[in-house]
Amino acid sequence: MSAFLLLLITSLSLVAATTSDDSSEKQPVYSEDDHSIRVMTFNLRLDTSSDGSNAWPNRKEMVARTMRFHEADFVGIQEGLPHQLDELDEMLPYFKRIGVGRNGTEEDEGEYSAIFYRESRFKLVNDNTFWLSETPNEAGSKGWDAALPRIVTWGEFKDTETDETFFVFNTHFDHIGETARAESAKLILHQILDIAEGKPVVLTGDFNTTENDPPYRILTKTNGNELPLEDAFYHSEYGHHGPTSTWNGFDKIVPDRRIDFIFTNTGFRVLQHAIIADHQDGRFPSDHLPVVAEIEFSE
Repeated sequence: MSAFLLLLITSLSLVAATTSDDSSEKQPVYSEDDHSIRVMTFNLRLDTSSDGSNAWPNRKEMVARTMRFHEADFVGIQEGLPHQLDELDEMLPYFKRIGVGRNGTEEDEGEYSAIFYRESRFKLVNDNTFWLSETPNEAGSKGWDAALPRIVTWGEFKDTETDETFFVFNTHFDHIGETARAESAKLILHQILDIAEGKPVVLTGDFNTTENDPPYRILTKTNGNELPLEDAFYHSEYGHHGPTSTWNGFDKIVPDRRIDFIFTNTGFRVLQHAIIADHQDGRFPSDHLPVVAEIEFSE
């Protein structure tokens, strides 16, 4: 057999082997012109001395390291008290944030559902907060059977790398009121339709509900829903990484308690999704695990 013929057969074999491997057809997650966005939702757990060794002063640096190490561009936080957010501002100076306290007073010491964003890339266009109640524009209002006032903070941002404009919404549903959680899901969908007007949207939060409960089905259903949202857990093109539950109670990960979510509309495609189980010396940064999604604008 001639050397040329042998080379030709070898080359054809390599081509066949390459084209028959489905994995080779996938595009790499990262590339030189990558414009993906890393979004995180993170219930910080409020600062209370009753947490003992897990109280905020003993874990605040771990919280900041988690946000920094996973290179989040946006972090929707829950349960953040003003001094907790001020301390994160100092530890993470490349972030700016938006949001107000849920009590709606001028000197609000209540919990925030703030959004941290990477100022070097994303320009804030507009932002506001509404309350999860029958009167969403009434600051401090409590809705339905909720135990506490609950809020949604949102921001409209411009990506300076792509010139795309999009919206980030962040919330924390009530932990007691079942009706409040269901009605809050309906209200958020209505508000997103009204505020975002069809632009790309990402919704983060602690929803105090699992995928088997009515609020989740309201947010994600397609029949009769003008704006079905997609759970990034299921729509990640490269699957899910990490545990499948987000509640640990400062002890151990409790199965079947995925209550923290990242949702998108069709303006984004989801590349990757993870629930982060980082801990140090047996201690978690919070009683919730943060969730991260890598997303990019749909073509």
